Amino acid sequence: MGVQFTHDKERTLIILGVILLIIGWLASISILVTIGIILIVIGVILWILGAMGREIGGRKYWY
Repeated sequence: MGVQFTHDKERTLIILGVILLIIGWLASISILVTIGIILIVIGVILWILGAMGREIGGRKYWY
């Protein structure tokens, strides 16, 4: 159950990053594009580490 919750948080982070990336690109706001890319990268890293069963920040599951 905790693993599924972890994937939901990471998926939300990635989706938020994609939304900000698209809005920033369409509106030509570079800070939104930058923040979107950062959120996508962090979400993917957390997703990969969580799928491997690695501890993140001293926790086995990232809630």
